[in-house]
Amino acid sequence: MARGRPSAALPKYVQISEMLIRDIAAGRLPDGTRLPPERDMADGLGIAVGTLRKALESLAKKGLLERVQGSGNYIRARAAVSSVYAMLRLERIGGGGLPTAALLSVDRRAKPKDAPAFGPSTDGWRFRRLRFLDDRPAALEEIWLDGGCADSIAPESVSESLYLFYREALGLVIMSATDQVSIAPAPDWGEARFPMQPGDMAGYVERIGRDPAGRAVEFSRTWFDPSEVIYISRLGKG
Repeated sequence: MARGRPSAALPKYVQISEMLIRDIAAGRLPDGTRLPPERDMADGLGIAVGTLRKALESLAKKGLLERVQGSGNYIRARAAVSSVYAMLRLERIGGGGLPTAALLSVDRRAKPKDAPAFGPSTDGWRFRRLRFLDDRPAALEEIWLDGGCADSIAPESVSESLYLFYREALGLVIMSATDQVSIAPAPDWGEARFPMQPGDMAGYVERIGRDPAGRAVEFSRTWFDPSEVIYISRLGKG
């Protein structure tokens, strides 16, 4: 079991790339926006120019950035972009927000009796985390993965993106998910940095995650602070 430790951080250039992708999706960086000069942008983000250039190259490969010689870097917004956090629906009010997480605990135990059916095992791996957006405490997360998906899990290997961890460490891809959004009391295992007290009414999301064969393998519960966070799902043009 691990308590109160940061999840394994994504490389800095990936964090910056993901932050920009979320800002583009939220409309904070509209199509055609000219980004600041790279040195100025890197200084503003507190990173090396080389790190920024790797992030921008990642955006360019996804078709989200046009690099015009002698002119600058321009946003090219489009839908359905591959992203580490493509299935994260929580954003700061106003849009976007760089996701990070502190792993509060991970252990194997009997599945909760009130959970919907997911996976064949009678027990599961339970992850409890404090989610941050732009370093601000945003949500408490309890994620259950069917016990048959992993014989053991080393806490130090758990990434800030669980879906990335599933894919790289367990060979498991969460292909689709169903979310039910409502309100519910914040849980009694809250963390001091999370501003809501146990029992306070929070935004609430229950999710069932499915593998490529459509089998439910994951169940999660998220309590978020509605004064800081919104749940949002954007639909592409049809």
